[in-house]
Amino acid sequence: MSGERLIYLPLGGAGEIGMNAYVYGYGRPGHERLIVVDLGVTFPDMDTSPGVDLIMADVAWLAERRDRIEAVFVTHAHEDHVGAVGLLWDRLRAPIHARRFTASIAARKLEENGAPTSGLHVVEPWPQTVEAGPFRVGFLPLSHSIPESAGLVIDSPAGRVLHTGDYKIDLTPVVGEPFDSALWEKASQGGVKALVCDSTNVFSLNPGRSEATLAPEIEGLFRDATGMVVATTFASNVARVKTLADAAVAAGRSVCLLGRAMRRMVETAQETGLLTDFPSTISPEEAADLPRQNVCLLVTGSQGERRAASAQLAQQTYLGLKLSEGDTFLFSSKIIPGNERGVIKVMNQLSEKGVTVIYEETGRYHVSGHANRPDLMAMHRIVQPQMLIPMHGEHRHLSEHVRLGAESGLTGIVATNGMMIDLTGDRPQVAEYIDAGRTYLDGSVFIGAMDGVIRDRIRMSLNGHVMVTLILDEKDEPLGDVWCEVMGLPETGRSKAPLVDVLEEDLSQFVGRAKRGTLRDEEGLDKELRRIARQTAQNEIGKKPEVTVVVSRLS
Repeated sequence: MSGERLIYLPLGGAGEIGMNAYVYGYGRPGHERLIVVDLGVTFPDMDTSPGVDLIMADVAWLAERRDRIEAVFVTHAHEDHVGAVGLLWDRLRAPIHARRFTASIAARKLEENGAPTSGLHVVEPWPQTVEAGPFRVGFLPLSHSIPESAGLVIDSPAGRVLHTGDYKIDLTPVVGEPFDSALWEKASQGGVKALVCDSTNVFSLNPGRSEATLAPEIEGLFRDATGMVVATTFASNVARVKTLADAAVAAGRSVCLLGRAMRRMVETAQETGLLTDFPSTISPEEAADLPRQNVCLLVTGSQGERRAASAQLAQQTYLGLKLSEGDTFLFSSKIIPGNERGVIKVMNQLSEKGVTVIYEETGRYHVSGHANRPDLMAMHRIVQPQMLIPMHGEHRHLSEHVRLGAESGLTGIVATNGMMIDLTGDRPQVAEYIDAGRTYLDGSVFIGAMDGVIRDRIRMSLNGHVMVTLILDEKDEPLGDVWCEVMGLPETGRSKAPLVDVLEEDLSQFVGRAKRGTLRDEEGLDKELRRIARQTAQNEIGKKPEVTVVVSRLS
C-alpha cells in the first residue's frame, strides 16, 4: 500500500442540499482509479439563475480524468441523485450501476438525452458486489422516500467505507424495504474506515416517524372533506402516493393521477414489481363526470413548479378539471428551501378560488425521508466507524453533524464541495482543493457558472436594456441621428418626455459635436455612447441600464 491513498471528493451535495456528486479514488496521488457516486441535479430560481433549466455539478475535473473512471454508482432515483446521468454521460462514458427501480429511471434519463443504455447494469443488493478497479462495491438496502434506495459498501485496499446516501430509519415504509439494522451491523463487522453520512435533518431532535403512521390521518381528512380532494407530493415518493391513493379509496373516492412525472413513477414502480396492489385509477375525463365528493386528484407540483399540475389547477382548468369553492387541497410534502415563493403563490391562488388549503409542519400529513438526529446517532452506533464524513447538507448541517459525532467519540471533518479528503490514515485530512463549480443547462446548451451568461441575464433583468444604433458613411460622417430601443424600462422619466427621445437627443448632440478622430475610434466611440446612455437614463429614471452599441460603417 506504500504511497497509495484512499480519497473522497464531493463535487456536489456537500455544503448544499441537492446536486449530489461524489468521487472516491484509490492509488498513487494523481493516479488514483476513480468511482463516482450519484450524478444529480438541482433546480434554478429566478433570483440566481433566471431562465436556466437545470443545474448540475461541474465535472470538468472528472472529465479530464475520464480514462481513470471505473464506474458510476447511483444510490436511488431522486432527481438530485440521478437527474444528470443522461446529461453528463457523454463527458464521462463510464459503466453505470444501480438497483432495478433506479436503473429503470436512469435508463429513461439516458434515452431522453440520446445516450446508450448498454452500459447500464442492474445490481442485486449486497452481498453481491461490483468489481471496479481497486474497489468492490455493493448496494446496501435502506429506507427513504423512494423505493429501492441503497447505501454503498465500498471496499478498497485501505479499508471499507459505508456511504449511506439518503436514508431514514423506517420499519414500516409502505413501499420498499424497511431499515434492517442487522444487515448494516453485518456490513460493519471487521471495522469501517469511514462512514459518509446523510446530514439533512441533523437539527430535527425527535425520532423520525414511519410512513405508515400517516394513513389514518389522511383517510380521515379525505372522508371529512365535502368537495373534490386534491393532494400533491413528490412524484418519486411512491409510498406516499400509495398512502394517498389507498386513503382516497377508503374514503369512497376514485383516484385520478395528474402530471407526467406522477404517472411515470407509478408505472415504473408497477413494472419493476414494487407496486402490486395500487388502486385502479380513472382518467381526467372520467373524473370530470363524477360527483366532486367522489373524486381525489393526485397531482405533481408540490414545490410550486409553474408548469406542474398543481399550478395549472390553481390558475385555470387543467385537462377539463377545475377547482372551486368547497374543494380541499393537501400539500403532503415539505417545502424545499428556496421554493417558498412558488409554493405560497400556488396556495394563495387556490385560496382565492375558495379552496381549503392544508399545509402544516406538525407532521400529520407528511413525514421526512431523511434521518433525524436520533436516527443519525443510531447509525453511528451501528457502524462505529473510525471516522465520520458528513454529506448531503448545507455547511451548518455538516458542522453540526461533526459535533454530534464527536459526542460519541467519532473523529470527523467538514468536507464541502471541492475538498479532497485523504481517508488513508487514522484521521481524515484535506489532501488538496479543486475547483467545484456548477454547470447550467440553458435550453439545449451547457454553460459554466463563470461564463458570464447568467450574470449578464441577471443584470439585464435588474437594470433593463438600451440598444443604441449609429450609422456612419464612408467619410465617418453620421447618417441621420442616433436611434435607441429600450426594453424593461419606463417609457418616461423625470422630464416627462419619452425616455427614448431624451436618450436619442443627448446621444445625437454628442455625435454632432464629435471630431472625426473620435468617430473613427471604434472602441472609444462605443465607450462614450455607452456612458452617455447610462448617465442620461440615470438622470431620467434613476437606473443605469445595460447598453449595447451598434455602429454601422458604410464602405
